[in-house]
Amino acid sequence: MINIAIIGTGAISSSHVKGYLQFKDECKIVALCDIYPDKAHQKAKDYQLDVDIYDDYKELLNRPDIDLVSVCTPPYTHAEISIAAMNAGTHVLVEKPMASSLEECHAMNEAAKKNKRILSVVAQNRFTNPMMKLKQVLDTKLMGPIVHTQVDSYWWRGYSYYDLWWRGTWEKEGGGCTLNHAVHHIDIFQWMNGMPAEVTAVASNASHDNAEVEDISIAIMKYDNGALAQITSSVIHHGEEQQLIFQGKNARVSAPWKVKASKSKENGFPEDDPQLAEQIQQVYDRLPSISYEGHTGQIYDVLLAVNGKKDVLIDGKQGQQTLELITAIYQAANTGKTVKLPLTKEDPFFTREGILTHAKHFYEKKNVVENFSDNTITTGGKYE
Repeated sequence: MINIAIIGTGAISSSHVKGYLQFKDECKIVALCDIYPDKAHQKAKDYQLDVDIYDDYKELLNRPDIDLVSVCTPPYTHAEISIAAMNAGTHVLVEKPMASSLEECHAMNEAAKKNKRILSVVAQNRFTNPMMKLKQVLDTKLMGPIVHTQVDSYWWRGYSYYDLWWRGTWEKEGGGCTLNHAVHHIDIFQWMNGMPAEVTAVASNASHDNAEVEDISIAIMKYDNGALAQITSSVIHHGEEQQLIFQGKNARVSAPWKVKASKSKENGFPEDDPQLAEQIQQVYDRLPSISYEGHTGQIYDVLLAVNGKKDVLIDGKQGQQTLELITAIYQAANTGKTVKLPLTKEDPFFTREGILTHAKHFYEKKNVVENFSDNTITTGGKYE
């Protein structure tokens, strides 16, 4: 039996609780921790959990019986808590974003390596049938080389969203929509398409003058082979339509799923290629569905890894690559210069201190509330 502790009992922790409860034969939640103990007690009551409650994660980590912790705290605390947990001999599933800086990512991966512990970074949108199937279709290369990718990470958040005490600041949230919302789609993008060679970007705050951080950014990425990609990260898009479109030389595929194939007439104008489109569609239709989706799917993946049955799909190195791409977007948007990848320790946005020094404040934070009475959230990822 794998003993689970959850550190941080805010809104996203419910997805972890529900996930672990799906596997009662494999694991048991034995402890909850939050700096606001009343929240932890309420969470235990909501899910009828027989657990110990802590207000200090360091005290929790003194327990020798904890096998795996879910870190569901604000982003600026992820590195400290995850490293302490791994040093205490515990495996870690840490919420997105992995950390506030690439320097912290490196330290987390070093701790995982030194302690021979599993470090998995939440990217629950990979664990959806549309994304798993799209990835496998792309791996067939039937589309030909990918020449352009379009990522629309569209979300909508009201003005009061940034009133929560830790949101909307570079110090505590680490960034805006690019880091904390589009991280899902940027992770999928780099998983499916690989890392680009350079990034150019702009960012703005168009609707939230109670936040230091951006509420929209647009990045253009270039690969060594000349292929381009564009990523829009936003919390100002009504409807929250989210999509990834991969244009190959022979065909396009996307999530939500759509396939279109064209071939050239003698004069260079397009005509449909129904044979290729049907071939790609048949591949997609034959792919099996995964048993568990979202957080539950990733938790199942981590539990299998803890039991030695597989490697995690999303380890610390994958999480680091995603944050590296996000960091490059921030550096490019703030400096007005194209950024070359990979980033190095000399880059101004490599460390948390560098980010705090160089990141533009669009506005200063105005309002502060400790907690909202309504903790319901949406996590996107329907791809319909």
